Amino acid sequence: MAGKYESTIEVACPDCGAMLKIDAKTGAVISHTPAPRKRTFEDFETAAKAMREQEERKHSIFKQSVESEKNRGDLLEKKFAEALKKAKENPDTGKPLRDFDLD
Repeated sequence: MAGKYESTIEVACPDCGAMLKIDAKTGAVISHTPAPRKRTFEDFETAAKAMREQEERKHSIFKQSVESEKNRGDLLEKKFAEALKKAKENPDTGKPLRDFDLD
């Protein structure tokens, strides 16, 4: 059994840093040791600060969406007034045509 693992190669993955044991004869991966996880934040203080900044960003985006909804109502009223004005200037004469009226 000792001769079975003598022809193995240990390689570090260039992408994630994991260690791979590869059989030299077949090229198959025998074992995989994942790379140690990196900490996102060094301490709780920086993590809390990042969360506060994210919360402020969310609040800002929400305010912008509320303002755009307020302006949306005004914009729709202006568009409706313009369409009503055009409809009064060019009234349609007669009834709308139906498919069987064209025959």
